[in-house]
Amino acid sequence: MDRRVERKRAPLWRDKRLLIALAVVAIGIVGWRAIPASGSTNVDAGDIQTGEVTRAAFDDYLPVRASVVPATTTLVGVMSGGQVEDLFVQDGALVTKGQPLARLANPDLELTVLSQEAHIASQLGGVAGENLAIQRSRVDRAGQVAAAEYDLVRARRELDIRQQLHDKGFVSDAGVKSYQEEVDYQSQRLAQLQSGRAAEAGITARQGQMLDATRARLQSNLTAVRGSLDALTIRAPMAGRLTNFTLQPGQTLAPGDPAGQVDSEGAWKLEADVDEYYLGRVEVGQKAATSGGATLTVSKVLPTVTDGRFRGELTFEQLPKQDLNRGQTLDVRITLGAAKPALIAPAGGWLTEGGSSVFVVDPDGKHAHRVAITIGRRNPRQVEILSGLEPGQRIVTSNLARVKGDTINIR
Repeated sequence: MDRRVERKRAPLWRDKRLLIALAVVAIGIVGWRAIPASGSTNVDAGDIQTGEVTRAAFDDYLPVRASVVPATTTLVGVMSGGQVEDLFVQDGALVTKGQPLARLANPDLELTVLSQEAHIASQLGGVAGENLAIQRSRVDRAGQVAAAEYDLVRARRELDIRQQLHDKGFVSDAGVKSYQEEVDYQSQRLAQLQSGRAAEAGITARQGQMLDATRARLQSNLTAVRGSLDALTIRAPMAGRLTNFTLQPGQTLAPGDPAGQVDSEGAWKLEADVDEYYLGRVEVGQKAATSGGATLTVSKVLPTVTDGRFRGELTFEQLPKQDLNRGQTLDVRITLGAAKPALIAPAGGWLTEGGSSVFVVDPDGKHAHRVAITIGRRNPRQVEILSGLEPGQRIVTSNLARVKGDTINIR
């Protein structure tokens, strides 16, 4: 006799619908964990670097790459224009002060100088003639005075003789009177001549002074005129090495054109381009040192900013042991201030965004959150933290400019 056979139920682990449901749930969980939360970004742990915030001494210095340049550079200028006729030295030669470098030709200037020399010579001749006239007048006046003195002496002698004869009764009073009148006349004549001579001496003295001044001025003008011809010879303004001296025979130069420059030989200084961040911190008088041990002082700060950098100059207090060459570069460390205790964070790519915020790593190391901070001084290794962080915290020092949001999920 037939009977119904009960079908056994399949186990749950063989239920397809249940398996599909579990798979969907698992995929959802994995997807949920894989998709970052709103305002967060997933970053591989191998792609970031971290550093610890500590309280330590901050070394306030600035490293720069400086170029060696001559301590003094003097331009060689053209005083008088003309055409290059002769070259006496070549570019790069060592020269002494006043050494001729080149000669220019200028026929128009030479003719002008000759004409001016002739004119000045004529004026000097006139001055000499006036001086001669003054001297002749003095001689004539002296001769007149001498003659008057002689006439007075002779008249007095004649009067004495007549007076003696009168005393003996040989000559009447009328005979003596005429000789007395002659003495009076000669005395008056001599006094007038002496007075005129004194007045004339004062006038001629002033004239002589004026003529001397005129002669000196004419001589100075003559020297200047002749010096304009000497200006056709280009000379070294100082001793040193001649550079940028590229003149060619036949080249025409105008007054004021540069002909080259002379650089001091053996005396050097350094020039460095510094990031504009340090514009208010690099000052004249600050000390510096090279990696070779030479000491320097900041001698000039040029505040003009070009392409985000400004230029500073440093002078040597003690030269390095090795020889220096123009254009050579040296590593220099400028001391901006004394080392002082401060809250310090490691420098890194995180400063490229301005240093107004940084990601602080959670204690579990799985997340990092953006924190607003205030920074102060910095050097290539350290950054001074003024607010926003505490000692012992770890920050992300990598450049995370691509990160969007304020949270990093470290995977």
